[in-house]
Amino acid sequence: MSVDLALWMFPVLLAAIFIGVPVAFALMSVALIFGVAQFGESVVIIFAHRVEEISSSHILAAVPCFIFMGAILEKSGIAEGMFEAIHLWTRRLPGGLAVGTIVICVLFAASSGVVGATETVVGMLATPVMLRYGYDKGLISGTICAGGSLGSIIPPSVLVVILATIADLGIGELFAAMLFPGLVLAGLYIAYILIYCLLKPAVAPRPAFEEDATPLLHKLWRTVLVLIPPLALIAAVLGSIIFAIAVPTEAAAVGAIGGLLLTIFYGKFSIAVVREALMTTLSITAMVLTIVVGGLMFSGVFAGTGGLTALQNLLAQANLGPWGTVSLILLITFVAGFVLDLISIMLILVPLAIPIVTGLGFDAVWFCIALLIMMQTSLLTPPLAGAIFYFRAIAPPEITLRDMYRGVMPFIALHFVVLVLIVAFPSLALWLPSVLLGFD
Repeated sequence: MSVDLALWMFPVLLAAIFIGVPVAFALMSVALIFGVAQFGESVVIIFAHRVEEISSSHILAAVPCFIFMGAILEKSGIAEGMFEAIHLWTRRLPGGLAVGTIVICVLFAASSGVVGATETVVGMLATPVMLRYGYDKGLISGTICAGGSLGSIIPPSVLVVILATIADLGIGELFAAMLFPGLVLAGLYIAYILIYCLLKPAVAPRPAFEEDATPLLHKLWRTVLVLIPPLALIAAVLGSIIFAIAVPTEAAAVGAIGGLLLTIFYGKFSIAVVREALMTTLSITAMVLTIVVGGLMFSGVFAGTGGLTALQNLLAQANLGPWGTVSLILLITFVAGFVLDLISIMLILVPLAIPIVTGLGFDAVWFCIALLIMMQTSLLTPPLAGAIFYFRAIAPPEITLRDMYRGVMPFIALHFVVLVLIVAFPSLALWLPSVLLGFD
């Protein structure tokens, strides 16, 4: 197979996805067809090595533990208690229920690492409350979809565990690098909601004073009881990884055990809760790792047939310059989000982009954070807007697809604001790793 023919792998892959082939099997099928054409029967050996890489990866072993930590907090009702405690403090603010929803999304994203879990849980809790108080349906949709998407940029994101494996970077380094950009993005979400609701109070009616007459002592006690133990668990898991006290697998195991202990502490433990959490963990883990295997098979065949070299030559001939090349890669990532899910985008683009970007003199960690912002944006951009699909599955009939598309648009714009900030101030992503881990 010629090098030029390798570039046909992408159109064939997109065609397979458009006709309805599941992404994981589309990746595997295209890799098999083009691999056999180039390597013959020996391609089976290449694929076997790829599967062995995944099955023996100690980093990816952290994925099911992180998922279980979030699942047990969800199924036991601990996440619901966190949601109620946050709203005790935010409900009197302009758009207070929406502000509280973003805050709980940050906390739950930091305890689950999975976009779907964060959005589904918070959406089921927050949507009825905001509807009851007469919130604008577009604001409700945008808040929950955007807040749920924070699971991809707030550590310990499962996506980042996979990204670190593909890009050959330290998980602790990436977790530290993504912390400030993730919090800045969440802060911009909150600032937008506050300003929008101040300018248009009708979109988020405030509760009457007597409805919020909760004693201060009760608020404080409820906050300490409900929020401090989960926050301590999150801090222990993330801190142990960032400060290299424990490897990611060990920290994830501590998180899973800690989540289980919290269910006992709050009196929520039961065999049914554990069974539901285990089934959720099993289904999400199987889906994620199947896509990872397919993506590595695809990228392996593409690189082995000379496709990476051909792509580098095309970019060199385009004479876009370093910043033009990086901008083009980010633009391709953004457009790919219209039709591909995040893991597929990452598995296809990262192995191709990292050598090109580092060869141009850019920092690999900085680029990965910029790429994460773009990939998170794809969760909100139609037609394959994952965050909208998750919300559509749990939203009541009165919230239409049009409301959802209308609601996410301002939040998409905020993603580009953060991307510009990261480009203008690389230290936003690189300062914390350099301070905590000593990287230059």
